[in-house]
Amino acid sequence: MNLRFIDWLWNIRGSVPLPPGQSGDEAFARLDPLLQQPGTSCERSGETLVFTKKDQAAQDRMSIFDAGALQIEQGADGAVLRYRLYSRALLFCLLAPLLFIAFGQMIVGIGVLEGPPTEAELKAEKAKQEAKDKKVQTLNPIDQFLGAPAPEKPKKDEKDKAKDKAKDKKHSPTAAYVFAAIFAVLFVAGRILEDWLIRKRLRQALHDS
Repeated sequence: MNLRFIDWLWNIRGSVPLPPGQSGDEAFARLDPLLQQPGTSCERSGETLVFTKKDQAAQDRMSIFDAGALQIEQGADGAVLRYRLYSRALLFCLLAPLLFIAFGQMIVGIGVLEGPPTEAELKAEKAKQEAKDKKVQTLNPIDQFLGAPAPEKPKKDEKDKAKDKAKDKKHSPTAAYVFAAIFAVLFVAGRILEDWLIRKRLRQALHDS
């Protein structure tokens, strides 16, 4: 598979116009505070700057990105800064839903292979429930002396209750699907937010006096 068609999901690309008359050296000098952070190494070659990050601090305003390239190009309307930034966090949030969905499907498959609760399981669950209800229905001597009414028997049929409990004990894929949905939301929100934030920060760095 050619990753060029899908790598935009975890790579953020864009461009920011340089102010009129701003040189490449001045532009990179303005961007320097964003890049001179603990764990960040940079290498510049002409009008292109490549950086990588390792163990970046949370205070780093570009901490979500692990590597990237910044390049100044001359266009018809003036110089522009083009950027391509790679994020392992976005890639993780993209792959996590697929992983949890696979877990959920695996759990469903296990449930199908196991089949419905056996008669022995139903009997064991019923016996356990009967012992529990018997304990609840028995009043202690003090309550009996005071004339407290005996607890009512459960209205639900014991066999049905035992069957429901046995079903509940079967593996459920719900948790896996919930986590898949959470990471999917995190990816979509993060992809949109980080695209907007990095464009804003680069623009501010280049244009602010």
